[in-house]
Amino acid sequence: MKLKFSVMNVQVAVPISTIMTDEVITLKAKDSLDKAEHLFKKHKIRHIPVVDKKRLVGMLSMNDLLRISFADGAYREEDNISSNIYEMFTIPQLMRNKLTTVSSTNSIKEVAEIFVESEYHSLPVVDNDRLVGIVTTTDLIQYLLKTD
Repeated sequence: MKLKFSVMNVQVAVPISTIMTDEVITLKAKDSLDKAEHLFKKHKIRHIPVVDKKRLVGMLSMNDLLRISFADGAYREEDNISSNIYEMFTIPQLMRNKLTTVSSTNSIKEVAEIFVESEYHSLPVVDNDRLVGIVTTTDLIQYLLKTD
């Protein structure tokens, strides 16, 4: 199957607000890691912003959970490995709290440059200290693959 798209027609000056997800699945710092895992699986996502009201305080990734599950699971033979290890940690202990954020007015090009220069696959979108969305490399690729 061949995909057809024209890079020449891609508008890179368009604000990121046009492709970001604005109905963001979030967690609170006091939520359990079991809840986090449930949200990752239910919504088929890999990053969840951690908020205090609408203020961003961190980001939890599915890889954060996989790292602790793997480390524990490599040496245990119990059926309920995740729940056991999840009780030993909290979201604030695992989440990343020094975050790069973008504004909803940043251009798609600016966000693409951040993705290229960093190891990030998602960026929280913050306006006036409030989480208003999230943009991922998948959002960017889907935008680039749009056909006229």
